[in-house]
Amino acid sequence: MFEFLSTDRNRRSRLMRRLIGSAAAVASLTAAVSAVEMTAQAAPTALASSGCSAPAPAEGESTLEFAAAGKAGTYIRDIPPATGAPLPVVLDLHGLMEPAFIERSSTALSELGKSRGFVTITPQLSELRIPQWDFTENSADITFLSTLLTHVEETLCVDRQRIYATGLSMGGFTSSSLGCQLSDRIAAIAPVAGLQDFTWCHTVRPVPVIAFHGSDDPIIAYTGGEGPNAQFLPTPSKTGSSGNSKPGVNGPNNRSIPDNAAGWARRNGCKPEPAQRSVAPDVNLQSYDCPADATVQLYTVLGAGHVWPGSPSDTSPVPLVGENTKSIVASELIWDFFQAHPLRR
Repeated sequence: MFEFLSTDRNRRSRLMRRLIGSAAAVASLTAAVSAVEMTAQAAPTALASSGCSAPAPAEGESTLEFAAAGKAGTYIRDIPPATGAPLPVVLDLHGLMEPAFIERSSTALSELGKSRGFVTITPQLSELRIPQWDFTENSADITFLSTLLTHVEETLCVDRQRIYATGLSMGGFTSSSLGCQLSDRIAAIAPVAGLQDFTWCHTVRPVPVIAFHGSDDPIIAYTGGEGPNAQFLPTPSKTGSSGNSKPGVNGPNNRSIPDNAAGWARRNGCKPEPAQRSVAPDVNLQSYDCPADATVQLYTVLGAGHVWPGSPSDTSPVPLVGENTKSIVASELIWDFFQAHPLRR
């Protein structure tokens, strides 16, 4: 009897192991199928630009002249080593007073592009003594940038489903504006110290957003509007410092940065309350629950100022812009986000 019970237990044990093994195999297969589906969704076939039929320019950095919409300017073009496929493009937009070469060194996106395989375009208008952008609705500057992107598509072999925009400060305002006005072309945006939800913004599709802002920004206040050091900046379209309490940044609305992020989340059809978590001792992340391809994220850097988080450059004076952090590297987070959010046509 005991032998029978022991044999019966062994049979049941073997049967249970087989059932568990089968269940694990099914779960593994299901996970593999889901992973394949997710990978396929995250990596659509590249949409090659017309430049793919033209001779390929040499890799590396070059500065080129460009004119459109009655505007003249230049752009720094950084081409990574060839991959045999159409390349993504990151448009990197400078802030007020900071020319393209400073933006390029501050973000180091051009260096990242060499290893990660994307083109970086860092433009600047040359007609004004102070580098700046008119990011308002239907402005000539926005037309200039749109035409520049067309020029890039015609002269380089790029993936038209992976055109992205980022920028610092006024460049953040402008990348926000491009997300609104070129939502049929710009796959995702990454405003740094300049996220804006414009009242006139109407997109033709949800635009994924990743944004960064210092809680102690003395120029574009985290709580909304201009910070106390904005008065020391030149007024756009002028050449001298405002020299008084009148802000010189000409751009931020009076809503807090989290409220601007919430505005993009509403537009993208996300749920109203973001999840919040700490990703570093001095960095908090707000992530909204959004439909696919409509992600909205805001990184708040505690104690940081008007900075590009993790920038390798220290050209901006701390008394004017505030402290930076090394806990995160915004450029790496931005590219990871961009890579996960191509434009779906």
